[in-house]
Amino acid sequence: MAYIGQAPANKPVSSSDLEDGLITTSKLADTSVTNAKLNADLISAETELATAPADTDELLISDAGVLKRIDASLIGGGGITMAESWRVTADFTGDANPISSNWEKTDTDGYGNLGSSMTESSGIFTFPSTGIYLILFRTSQSGNGGAVNYFASARLQTTTDNSTYDTASENYSNNFHVDSYSGVSCEFIFDVTNTTTHKVRFAIENNHNGIVNLGDSGNDRTTAKFIRLGDT
Repeated sequence: MAYIGQAPANKPVSSSDLEDGLITTSKLADTSVTNAKLNADLISAETELATAPADTDELLISDAGVLKRIDASLIGGGGITMAESWRVTADFTGDANPISSNWEKTDTDGYGNLGSSMTESSGIFTFPSTGIYLILFRTSQSGNGGAVNYFASARLQTTTDNSTYDTASENYSNNFHVDSYSGVSCEFIFDVTNTTTHKVRFAIENNHNGIVNLGDSGNDRTTAKFIRLGDT
């Protein structure tokens, strides 16, 4: 532009000379916005999420110094999400392979469970979701039928094809006194990769017909407990 006379002096541009929105994102140089330019309340000033994140909620994470987004479902360390106890409600004598009746979820004395429930049909237990589970099985026996020098075994049996069951854990108890009591327990960590094919059942074997396997609907005598430890 041509001027008549002397050109005006140079004047620095101030923020008041710029219209709102004049500088677009495309005009910002890469990496020009640094941490020092971010307000300290960048996160705390936003709307609060007052419930646990959904699996598809997204977070920012620094992957070896590179910012990436990640679904909440992939963040570990959520703790135990499922725990439940079942018990046999009535006494029975002799062997049982499996224990196929009189199962109920524990429901007395301030009992509490966590997460989704196991399901049971004819002694076969199905898991509510895939994951790594700790399974605890405990039996109680009485020799009140006059048994002496007897043993009892507890067997925890799993299948990975919904058909063939193997004894994954087994334990024995010996009792040498008439009219006495004993108990036996076993446990197993089970990797449930498919809830349709991976299941568990429980068995008891005794070597004397006088042995009574104890059950009760008021307290846990013969019982199975399930704790989901984490993802498979």
